[in-house]
Amino acid sequence: MTTPHTVPVAVVGAGPYGLSVAAHLTGRGVRPRVLGVPMESWRTRMPAGMFLKSLPRASSISDPAGRYRLADFRAASGLPPVGDRYAVPLDEFVRYGEWFQRACVPEVERAAVVGIERVRDGFRLTLDTGEVFGARAVVLAGGFPPYARVPEVLRPLVEAGLASHTADHADLAKFGGRRVAVIGAGQSALESAALLHEAGAEPVLVARTGELLFGEPPGSEDPADRPWPVRLAKPGSPLGPGWSFTAFSRATGAFRALPDATRARLVRTVLGPAGGWWLRERLEGRFPVLTGHELVAAERIGGAGGPDGDGGVRLGLRGTTPELEVDHVLAATGYRVDVGRLDYLSPELRGAVARRNGGAPRLSAGFESSVPGLRFTGLSAADTFGPLMRFVCGTGFAARRISRSVAAGPAGSR
Repeated sequence: MTTPHTVPVAVVGAGPYGLSVAAHLTGRGVRPRVLGVPMESWRTRMPAGMFLKSLPRASSISDPAGRYRLADFRAASGLPPVGDRYAVPLDEFVRYGEWFQRACVPEVERAAVVGIERVRDGFRLTLDTGEVFGARAVVLAGGFPPYARVPEVLRPLVEAGLASHTADHADLAKFGGRRVAVIGAGQSALESAALLHEAGAEPVLVARTGELLFGEPPGSEDPADRPWPVRLAKPGSPLGPGWSFTAFSRATGAFRALPDATRARLVRTVLGPAGGWWLRERLEGRFPVLTGHELVAAERIGGAGGPDGDGGVRLGLRGTTPELEVDHVLAATGYRVDVGRLDYLSPELRGAVARRNGGAPRLSAGFESSVPGLRFTGLSAADTFGPLMRFVCGTGFAARRISRSVAAGPAGSR
């Protein structure tokens, strides 16, 4: 059955990856229909006061001409140039994304896609406005929210309002005066704990790792100022200095040729749990940190009550401190890609997408899934193309590949 109002391609999501794909498609003469609120997840799923972990030069959304970088936004806004020691504030990055959108993708429609199903000539999409239209190709750039991972032991507490994931909060100030256990050792955990402390809460950081890790501060504001022996030993890359990071950044297309198990291990371990170098002074000596402790049990107890639920929580830990009582538990436990959690895809379509390593879509060189015309980008593509897809600096590689593939039609998909 043919769906009326069929467009060449629909881009679902208006964050950095969706906006970049749309800009590159337009540059190739393919006019996409772009759906979503620009930078919505960054505005509503990340806490106020956060800073980007990536360096300013690695925090630009890609456009075909390279004219709308973060540096260009700062210049257009009357802000001075910055170097590698500048931590980009979240609110600045959101303003930059909205500026990029107005300049490069002005046709974004602020509507949510609530259903996608496969039809004979492509796909049928249903919007929250009630509109139904067709698209010959679809690019899913919805970002990270559907993939938030909460440990099984905490799920009953989530339902009771006594536990949550970091992606559930745009402002941690509501926890002021409360004791909050933060589970994790990565950037999200460390920065959330620091923000909680600065908002007047009483955080306790619980981490399985034996020690907290932090990145090294850049040796200079300009990477070109690094001595050549240092640059030779540890060449610079968008992911950081080092030959392995350079390989992941410069040979991203080759990553998909690695065996499944190798890719899964690298995605899990490369750039593993660590905080930005500028976070160390905001943590050390500020609040309790329980390293070498694993969360093994959690139960609801009576008490002072958390901000969303009644009562408190008793955590069972494997470590020198076997129990911990708090008002709320904040899981900074990352994300796990699982196509099965994308409930706007029809059951038939979810079942038709071939997956690897449990739930991530198996993608072609053109980011196309096993369903012809259905493409994934951003975090959803990290299992295929590597850790670069977890960062804004991956938008260029993804957008160029996807736009070229879509413009070429079926012949350019593989």
